[in-house]
Amino acid sequence: MGYKPFRSTYYDDRMRASPALLRARAPYLVKNTITGFAICSLVIGISDTYTINAISQDEFDDVIVPDEPVQRPAQQSLGTTQALQQAVEARK
Repeated sequence: MGYKPFRSTYYDDRMRASPALLRARAPYLVKNTITGFAICSLVIGISDTYTINAISQDEFDDVIVPDEPVQRPAQQSLGTTQALQQAVEARK
């Protein structure tokens, strides 16, 4: 016979909730759901408020904005060998 460290009338041998436990929890189901939703909403609201407040204090005056990139004229597609030769010549 195996060792059973926990024996309860609310759980069966496979640790599933018994009908008695479900009946005992039933009156609190709606209240607990509403309370959980309220707590989660409060935590999310506080974190969003903090994040927006922290971001709004940032100043981006020190960020250097680069000029518009140089537009290269459109070239016709070259083969791999020709493109490699052009790259080698450009390095010289």
